[in-house]
Amino acid sequence: MTASNRYADFYRRSIDQRDEFWAEQAELIEWQTPPQQVCDASNPPFARWFVGGRTNLCHNAVDRHARDHASRRALIWVSTETGQEKVYSFAELQAEVERMAAIMLAQGVQRGDRVLVYMPMIPEAAFAMLACARIGAIHSVVFGGFASVSLAQRIDDAAPKLIVSADAGSRSGKVVPYKHLLDEAIKLATHKPARVLMVNRGLAEMSRVDGRDLDYAAERERHLNERVPCAWLESNEVSYTLYTSGTTGRPKGVQRDVGGYAVALAASMKHIFCAKPGETYFSTSDIGWVVGHSYIIYGPLLAGMATVMYEGLPTRPDAGIWWQLVEKYKVSVMFSAPTAVRVLKKSDPAFLAKYDLSSLQALFLAGEPLDEPTARWISEGIGRPIIDNYWQTETGWPILTVANGVESAKSKFGSPGKAMYGFDMKLVDENTGEDIAGAHQKGLLAIAHPLPPGCLQTVWGDDERFVKTYWTSIPGRQLYSTFDWGVRDEEGYYFILGRSDDVINVAGHRLGTREIEESLSSHPNVAEVAVVGVADQLKGQVAMAFVVLKDPTKAATPEEALRHEGEIIKRVDEQLGAVARPARVRFVTVLPKTRSGKLLRRALQAVCEGRDPGDLSTIEDPTALAQVKALFA
Repeated sequence: MTASNRYADFYRRSIDQRDEFWAEQAELIEWQTPPQQVCDASNPPFARWFVGGRTNLCHNAVDRHARDHASRRALIWVSTETGQEKVYSFAELQAEVERMAAIMLAQGVQRGDRVLVYMPMIPEAAFAMLACARIGAIHSVVFGGFASVSLAQRIDDAAPKLIVSADAGSRSGKVVPYKHLLDEAIKLATHKPARVLMVNRGLAEMSRVDGRDLDYAAERERHLNERVPCAWLESNEVSYTLYTSGTTGRPKGVQRDVGGYAVALAASMKHIFCAKPGETYFSTSDIGWVVGHSYIIYGPLLAGMATVMYEGLPTRPDAGIWWQLVEKYKVSVMFSAPTAVRVLKKSDPAFLAKYDLSSLQALFLAGEPLDEPTARWISEGIGRPIIDNYWQTETGWPILTVANGVESAKSKFGSPGKAMYGFDMKLVDENTGEDIAGAHQKGLLAIAHPLPPGCLQTVWGDDERFVKTYWTSIPGRQLYSTFDWGVRDEEGYYFILGRSDDVINVAGHRLGTREIEESLSSHPNVAEVAVVGVADQLKGQVAMAFVVLKDPTKAATPEEALRHEGEIIKRVDEQLGAVARPARVRFVTVLPKTRSGKLLRRALQAVCEGRDPGDLSTIEDPTALAQVKALFA
């Protein structure tokens, strides 16, 4: 096998010799009982991985490393919100997880029971997740600070026996109380949890419900020296459920298995992230999102790495804080979001060069499409490789990126990369379902059955919804739809053009919002941009662009704003043609995003069309939509 086709052969073997390939990857984790069958794909679109194998996520993430490298750093907690920092070795992490597991068992939590985790970015949240994995309970993490109505829906769907929470989180130095939101959610929910375990950080006052609420510190002291063995679980038992962001109506819980997830993450740490035991991984996400599950808690620990758990903003106390942590803890792999980088673009670039980043092998970015100007800016600023990657809550690990652990590959700005091993990727015509073979032809990204290990098993409690939502939208074929448009170049690199439901139909012309955003972003005074399709009586839809300027003074007066708008729109005319020209470019100071950095495009569209924007409980800055509403008043 030559170096030039090493990854191509690796990928092809993962598709054509699936069982042999994944049997090799399964050796990256420890099993109490080896799998009897690698993949049972006999009931499409469902798939069962490593059938008959018995393992445990917590054993593989914590115990085996505590056994072999007890003093090695495991969890590094940093809060710039409270000015605290604490490092746990693998031995210390195991002890804390066992204490939490003992508390859960004492409250009647058994294998298969659900535990809802509603917490800020504190070590106890990691202990709770790992304790669930240890005893075979199913954790369901809900982003801390989520609104009561949304939280109540998730309580009813998961039906937890126990809820683990805290008095408050903190954001930009402001306390965000949780307890009253949780109490109200339980009041609204039909399902009533038997117990609520509260971590008191001393940030906010909270009332206790007698007979239901427990104090974590007191319970921890009570179970200080207890040992709790890992429950050996069949590979296809449920590890956790996680509700997809932006869900409307009844929440949609992505259900994940145990063995397939462990193998998929362990393989990704080796082949994609080039992880090495004893090194340090820093993901800037939150445990409430899938990146936090896969690449704050489980992935790095499975690889024997230390994982940085960060509570705070990328700009507080200053825009150098992340790079300061990279230097201090010798971070080798970092994972963040394009939106966070765009936030840093507004700060002094000198912060990027202030610290020693020689330990950092690469910065991975995902969560939003990565535009070329942003990628180039951060690449030149920190002088380290920037690696884009594309995936979903449903898949649990990257669908598209480059696997430098298999073969060193170039990254292309604007592309998340190639199809990853195990994902039998298709680019299909949305009307006929036929494969699109030629390069640079737009199609719908789809994945053939079976999905690789680590992907969702089903929708929690609703197999029919799983089939209907993901596997029936492509004519004539049972393919998993990503609901994203894309093109593929001659070298197999994919370029994401936007959600299929974000495609704008302007007078019969189908335009991806992503394409227009890329064009607008190329203007030197555009810091951030969001494009949505807005209903229009004449054309069906028109593109509406919302732009954050690097230098707002250039649009300070109505006359200057109009002139600057014309300049920016000219970019689209030149690059995409007049048919893609936005009807208007509206200047705002901030775009509406969730706290994880995802743009709320549907909320923007709703405001433009005079509709209810829906659940905004995760919005980062409420003034963002207020600005948009004022424009349409």
